[in-house]
Amino acid sequence: MSKRILWPIVILLVAACATLAGGRFDKLFGPADPTRFDARPAGPASGDYVRAVQPILDRRCVVCHACNDAPCQFKATSWEGIARGASKTPVYDATRLLAAEPSRLYVDADKTSQWRELDFFPVLNEHAVQTPEANKTAGLMHRLLALKKAHPGPTTGVVGGGLDFSLERSASCPAGEEIAHYERTAPMGGMPFGLPALSTTENDTLTRWLADGAPAAAPPTPTALALQRVAQWERFFNGDSLKEQLFSRYAYEHLFLAHLWFDDDPQRQFFKLVRSETPPGEPVRIVRSRRPVDSPEVDRVYYRIVPERETIVDKTHMPYVLSAQRMARWRELFLDPAYEVTRLPGYSAQDAANPFSTFAALPVNARYRFMLDEAEFTIMGFIKGPVCRGQMALNVIRDRFWVVFVAPEKRFDEPLSALLARDANLLRLPTGSSNTNLLVPWAQYARLENEYLKSRSSLLANAFGKKRVKLDLDLIWNGDGRNDNAALTVFRHYDSASVVKGLVGDTPRTAWVIGYPLLERIHYLLVADYDVYGNVGHQLNSRMYMDFLRMEGEFNFITLLPRAQREAVRDAWYRGDSRSTREQVYGGPGTTLTAESAVRYKTADARQELMGQLKTRLGPVLDTRLDLAVNAPPALRAPLRELAAIQGESLQWLPEVALLVVDTPGGPTNTFTLLRNTAHASVSHLLGERKELRPEEDTVTVVPGVVGSYPNAFYRLDAAQLPALVDAIRQLRSEQDYTAFAQRWAVRRTSPVFWAVSDDVIARYMRSQPLEAGVLDYNRLENR
Repeated sequence: MSKRILWPIVILLVAACATLAGGRFDKLFGPADPTRFDARPAGPASGDYVRAVQPILDRRCVVCHACNDAPCQFKATSWEGIARGASKTPVYDATRLLAAEPSRLYVDADKTSQWRELDFFPVLNEHAVQTPEANKTAGLMHRLLALKKAHPGPTTGVVGGGLDFSLERSASCPAGEEIAHYERTAPMGGMPFGLPALSTTENDTLTRWLADGAPAAAPPTPTALALQRVAQWERFFNGDSLKEQLFSRYAYEHLFLAHLWFDDDPQRQFFKLVRSETPPGEPVRIVRSRRPVDSPEVDRVYYRIVPERETIVDKTHMPYVLSAQRMARWRELFLDPAYEVTRLPGYSAQDAANPFSTFAALPVNARYRFMLDEAEFTIMGFIKGPVCRGQMALNVIRDRFWVVFVAPEKRFDEPLSALLARDANLLRLPTGSSNTNLLVPWAQYARLENEYLKSRSSLLANAFGKKRVKLDLDLIWNGDGRNDNAALTVFRHYDSASVVKGLVGDTPRTAWVIGYPLLERIHYLLVADYDVYGNVGHQLNSRMYMDFLRMEGEFNFITLLPRAQREAVRDAWYRGDSRSTREQVYGGPGTTLTAESAVRYKTADARQELMGQLKTRLGPVLDTRLDLAVNAPPALRAPLRELAAIQGESLQWLPEVALLVVDTPGGPTNTFTLLRNTAHASVSHLLGERKELRPEEDTVTVVPGVVGSYPNAFYRLDAAQLPALVDAIRQLRSEQDYTAFAQRWAVRRTSPVFWAVSDDVIARYMRSQPLEAGVLDYNRLENR
C-alpha cells in the first residue's frame, strides 16, 4: 500500500481512537456538569480547607502556581482558582499578533461554568458520579499528585527525565483524558513539578480532600473594625463633587495593584481598590475593563474596597497603608486647595495615553507628592506589575542602580505646569492593546520625546541661567527629613527585578534622578496603560519607549556633574553605541544643558563623589535594613564583607539571585541574599544582550534577609564554612566548577531537605518582614 493511501487511514484511526477515549470518563462517571463548582461544595470537612488544605497548597503549589505566569494559568492561591482549573493559553506570549481575551480570576468570570466557556478545563472531577474513586480518577489534580508519588525522582544531583525548567518553556497542560497520555510519556512530570514529592501526611491530607469532592466553607469575613474602615474610605473615595471624582480616579489609577491595609487593624487583612458599577452599600459589581484607564461603560463609576481573596505572593505583593493621616494628607493636597474642576475627562485612547491632559485640573505639586510619599510603591508598580517579566522586558535597565528624586519646588510648579499644559501632546505614551506597526511609532515617539526634552531644557536653562535656582544637591528631595522613600535601589535579575528602600551596596555605575513628568510616565507606560493581554506590538512599543525614560533619568543625574565630565560619564554607560544613541541621553542634538553644576567636588572622579554626596545628603532618612554593617550578626560580618567584595569573571557562573542560609551552632539561623550584578557595556539594545556583557566587571551585593521574589538557588552552610564558600566562588572558572560548587553548597531541587529549607526560609521571612513578605516563586529555580 502506498504512503499516499496509508496516511489518511492512520489519521482516521488516530481520530477514531481519540473519540473513543474522549468518552471514557463520561462512560464511567456520567456526563460532566460545568456548574458543579459554581459554588463551594459543603461537606463534613468543609472547614478543613482553610485550616489544613490551603496551608499545604501555599507551601507546595502556590510557589509555582500563582499570578499571570502560573503554568497553564492554574492558580492554587484560592479555592476559586482551583475550581476554575487550567488553560492551554498562556498569559505571557511574546509572539501574539492579536490581543487576547483577559482571564483574571475574580474579574472576567464569576462562576466556574463561565470559565468553561472561556476554554478553561477542570482539574477537579465535574462528572455526575461523585464517589471518592471517581473524584480521584477523573480529577487531574489528584492524578498529577499521584504521578509524583509513583515517580518521585532522584534524591541527589540534578533532575532528569527531560524536564524543561526554562522560563520560556512550552507548558504541558493535559486536559481531561489527555492525562493518561501525559502519565505515560512524562512520568517525571508529576506535581510538584521538578521538586520533591509531598510528605505522606501532606499527600494524605490533599488526597482525602480531593476524594471528598474538594469541600470548602465560605471564606472568613473581615473584622468589624476592618468593615468600619472600608465604609469610611468608600465614603471618602465616592464624593459627589467633580474635584472629588477626579481625585478618586487619579488615586485608583495609581493604587489598583495595591494591597491596602488599615494601620489600626491588628489582623492586617489586605484589600483591593476596584471600580464598581454599584455605589457603597450595594453588592460590588466590578467593572471588567482591560485596563484601569479604559472606559467603565457606565454613567458613574464607584470606587469600592474588597478583601484580597488570594494567598499573598511576594512577586505581586505591594502593601499600601490607609490611615487617618493618609486621608488628611490627601485632603490637604487635592481637596482643600482653592481650584476648580469644571468637567470630568473622558476615557478615550487619547486620554489613556496622556495623564498630563487627563488630570490637568489637579495641581502638579499634589500629583507629584502623591507619588513621592510612597515612592517605593510607585516604582514597585513596574517591578511587580504584569510588565516586568522576561529578559526582553528587563534588558532596558542595568543590574543595579540608585534612584533619587527631584525635590518638589514651588518655584518650578508654575513653569512646570505651563510646560505640561503646552507640551502635553509631546508626552503622550504608546498605548492600545494591539499595535501592529513598530518602526513608525518608534520614530514618532523619538521625535516627540526629543521635542519635549528641548522644551524642558529651555525651562531648566532659563531657571539655572538666571541664577534663580542653583544646580546643586538642594534639588534632590531629602524626604522632608523623615520619609525613607527618598532613596531606592533597583536590582535587575535578568528576567525579573526588585526595588528596595535605601542606597544598597557599593557605589553603582549609574543612578536615576526622577522628577514628576518622568515618574508619571513610568507609571502610566508600564503599569496603568500596560495590557499584559496585548499583542506583541503593544508590548514591544512599551519596552522601546522605556529607553527614553531611562535616558531621561540618567540625564537628570549627569546634569549634577561638572559640565566637562558629563559626556565622558555618559559614554562610559553606552560603550560601543552610536553617537546618536549617546546623544539621546541629552534628548538629541541641540539639547545639552550648558549650565555649570554648583555641586562642589574635591576629586577628579566626580561621578563617584556625587554618589557619595547623595548618600550623605540622604543619610538621615536612609533605610539601613539591608546594610550588612548594621543588621548582619557581628560574627558573620567579616566573611560576608569579603563575599560582597568579590568582583570579576568568577561571578558569571553564579545565578542571579541566591538565598544563603547560614546555620550557627547553638545560635539562630540567618538568611542572606546574594545578588549578582551583571555588567553591561550598554543597555540600549532590544536584542543581542550577550554581546554587551562585561563579566570582568561583574559584582555581587550581599544583603540580610530576602530580596527578590524568584530565587534561583538555595545555599546552606554552617557559619564556620563561610570563608570556604567565599574562596570557592573566587575559584569558579567554568560550568563544571559550578556543578562541583552546587554539589557542596546548594540545596538542589532533588534534595530530600528541600522543602524543610524552603519552609524555614519563608517562615523566617514572614517573621522578620511581616508587612512585605509573601510566598516566594520557584519557577526560576536552577537545575545545575
